[in-house]
Amino acid sequence: MGPSLLAVAHGTRSPRGRAQIHGLVAEVARRRPGLDVRACYVDVQRPRLADEVTRVDGPAVAVPLLLTSGYHVRVDIPVGLSGTAAMAAAPLGPDRRLVDLLARSVRAAGPPDAVVLAAAGSTDPRARAEVSTVARSLSVLLSAPVRVGYAASAAPSVPDVVAGLRARGARRLTIAAYLLVDGLFYQSLHQVGADAVTPPLVTQPGIVDLVLSRYDAALPAAILTG
Repeated sequence: MGPSLLAVAHGTRSPRGRAQIHGLVAEVARRRPGLDVRACYVDVQRPRLADEVTRVDGPAVAVPLLLTSGYHVRVDIPVGLSGTAAMAAAPLGPDRRLVDLLARSVRAAGPPDAVVLAAAGSTDPRARAEVSTVARSLSVLLSAPVRVGYAASAAPSVPDVVAGLRARGARRLTIAAYLLVDGLFYQSLHQVGADAVTPPLVTQPGIVDLVLSRYDAALPAAILTG
């Protein structure tokens, strides 16, 4: 059966976002019969990681359902796992597979004059650098410029980027949502004046595969630790 998989999400107050995380975790469990798969959170919701990991019997791998290596990945998750027989896998992003999904969604929305990559935002400069790398990769795939905008905790904000692009003549503007679920940040993107907003990444094919690939990559070290 192997070490338990702790799917560590940020947490959201959005009922739809909560349902999407539950659905993702359920699908991961369905795809890997016999594996103990549990959802936990670093903010907003419970159970928190530090509490859930103590309920696991044996080794575990915590897979961050997060898109950058920001504060939650670098601080909250290691603290939550401290003193336990569990280790952290890499977060879901950045990853070329996510960029491919974003590009597919942007194309499905119709040809844009401008694209804004909308991320949650972070005070960690390393996380912002990762978002910029995703934007550059997306720009290459789309053969078009991609600007970065943040929902919170960093500048420039998504509304400011959208307004600036409109002022420079963008007629059809698409927001590429670099957000996992339909939470409050995602919902705010529909109020900033874009012509299209791509779906949250959790709704796209391949996310379950990405979660399991992060778990599998961490298995050798987790087994040794356990």
